Amino acid sequence: MAKSGQQILTTLRQMILSGEFAAGARLAEIPTAEKLGVSRTPIRIAFRALEQEGLLNKLSGRGYEVRSVSIEEIEGAVEVRGALEGLAARRAAEKGLTEEQKFRFETLLKIGDTLFEGHFPLMETDIEHYHDMNKAFHQLIIEVADNQAIAIALSRDEHIPFASVSALAYDKSNMIEETKRFQFAHTQHHHIYQTIVSRQSARAEMIMREHAHATLGHAHRYHDVDKKEGIKLIKNKSH
Repeated sequence: MAKSGQQILTTLRQMILSGEFAAGARLAEIPTAEKLGVSRTPIRIAFRALEQEGLLNKLSGRGYEVRSVSIEEIEGAVEVRGALEGLAARRAAEKGLTEEQKFRFETLLKIGDTLFEGHFPLMETDIEHYHDMNKAFHQLIIEVADNQAIAIALSRDEHIPFASVSALAYDKSNMIEETKRFQFAHTQHHHIYQTIVSRQSARAEMIMREHAHATLGHAHRYHDVDKKEGIKLIKNKSH
């Protein structure tokens, strides 16, 4: 059965994150296509997507190089994201929510609640659904804040692996602890929503910052190449 473009992209991403393609390694279309047993076209498309995600650098000649990202870059990106999303949550609380926005927030929260009521620990498919819900929740806060400068600044922060809300890393070999981690994060989602809907702007900003910074410990763990076996990263399906 032929692999889809999404499957090829997922496979290549996992090979990079697992260290099979190490930082600094050069990748070319033909050998990579032969390795995966596919044609060059989906490889070319996947390379471009991985470049956009910040996992590959385009070389001046042909081919790509696996990007090396320092933990300092990740820490800096998470710090910036926390400040920006905290500001967005503050503005959302100051502006207040329409009934339609409340409905959208509550629908997303119910999706998360249902996931955690369904399985313990979560399965990989559940975490993919959590990723979609989590991303939509964060995007809705940015939308409600209605500040183009925040949105633009956050978009520049998207290309640092493990630091973007569009990317969700987890350890497939330790799903019990990962489920507890995501469950705690979802509890924070409920607290963030309650502070926004009750117009507690300062508290909304504080909890949102804490929510972003909670990823730092996991970023350290996932960044360590020697401990990356079993680590999986979910990115935007649009990529």
